[in-house]
Amino acid sequence: MDAVEEAFLAHPRTGFLPVAVRRRAAHDGPLAIPAGQTNSQPRTVEAMLRLLDVRPGQRVLDVGAGSGWTTALLAHLVGPTGEVVGVELEPELVTFGSANLGATRQPWARISQSAPGILGDPDHAPYDRILVSAEPRELPTELVDQLGPTGRMVIPVAGRMTLVVMPGPVVTEHGAYRFVPLR
Repeated sequence: MDAVEEAFLAHPRTGFLPVAVRRRAAHDGPLAIPAGQTNSQPRTVEAMLRLLDVRPGQRVLDVGAGSGWTTALLAHLVGPTGEVVGVELEPELVTFGSANLGATRQPWARISQSAPGILGDPDHAPYDRILVSAEPRELPTELVDQLGPTGRMVIPVAGRMTLVVMPGPVVTEHGAYRFVPLR
């Protein structure tokens, strides 16, 4: 079993869904969470994590942390020597996601309220890895600038899963996906 599979086993999707939706946790599709947002389908999350190639001890930024599921999975991958910063624009999701994440007992990960008009967490950059779970129309340079010298970012851009690798950046596309818009 590899690290991504271990993370999924350690942090089942069920604990990151509203009670009324939990019975559908095994459904491989997006599921509704508060604030009109969705919890991404497991197959998509797995593909994103594999592209991101997270390693123990890394600093990771999780943009659009939502339910806290991806933040918990990332925290499992970096382990206690790493750090995961989740940022979320919707206040209701900051509360919901933080409570879900807190139940995983991974104090090296947190979810914070992002400020309108600020993408990511530029004040605490650079990051080794950035995962973005919302879709912009074009690749945001503000997020690319938050990558470290050997960083990687996975972001759905205009319907295409995009991998950005530093130095460069070198940008490649990896299939068609649909996400909520990045605001």
